[in-house]
Amino acid sequence: MQTVRQIDDLRQALDAFRSEGARLAFVPTMGALHDGHMALVEAAKRAGSRVIVSIFVNPIQFGPNEDLAKYPRREQADSRLLANAGVDLLWMPTPEIMYPEGFATSVRVAGVSEPLDGAHRPGHFDGVATVVNKLFHQVQPHVALFGEKDWQQLQVIRRMVTDLDMTVEIQGVPTQREDDGLALSSRNAYLMPEDRARAVALPRALGAAAKTIGEGGDREAALAQAQDSLAAAGFEVDYVALVDAESLAAPIDGRPMRLLAAARIGGTRLIDNIPVL
Repeated sequence: MQTVRQIDDLRQALDAFRSEGARLAFVPTMGALHDGHMALVEAAKRAGSRVIVSIFVNPIQFGPNEDLAKYPRREQADSRLLANAGVDLLWMPTPEIMYPEGFATSVRVAGVSEPLDGAHRPGHFDGVATVVNKLFHQVQPHVALFGEKDWQQLQVIRRMVTDLDMTVEIQGVPTQREDDGLALSSRNAYLMPEDRARAVALPRALGAAAKTIGEGGDREAALAQAQDSLAAAGFEVDYVALVDAESLAAPIDGRPMRLLAAARIGGTRLIDNIPVL
């Protein structure tokens, strides 16, 4: 596995891949890799002939009171995982490379970025769209893979790619979960043992609400019950919402729906989502 930290080295390596006719599959990450990330890598190996992974903790998607400083960074361990998984190229730029002095451009995806996490984390998705736009221009992949756990992020990126006529194909990869159902996340490392034990209430509450709604039960009652269940487990709930799976607006009968939630336990903010069938 090649590891590059400078734009010129990245371009040289990618030019070599393209000269051999490679199909480039790209997995952007912020590091602290877990089995969810490695599922993305395995999907990338199926989607392309060369796999590129980036690790960059993007400062502009963190709010002023969020966890940028303590976000887990495990560069050496992550590099070993990726090399053992058969990744061809690891791109690890610094903030100075991504946002040099005088950097003044931002990408905003209206509509789909505004509700849910967009309302609770102002500016977050502007930071996501800006960095992903930059990474796509740097790598110019044929296909890029993102986890469905960050469902709103996935829809923001799909909207941006469509609106800006990008040629990259976006593939979503199903959420990877622990045996008890908790979605894998780098932020799970923040959970104290007692909070980790209670965190399973999040996927369970969503599962119960989705079952009720899918069977034609009262939607508002199901959402209220999910919030009550989370509160009883010790969560501070940001939202539990039923939305149109693509637009994230109010659900429309006959179209795919998604149930999304964000809540804090022990100071750690967790997100999750599931389809309503």
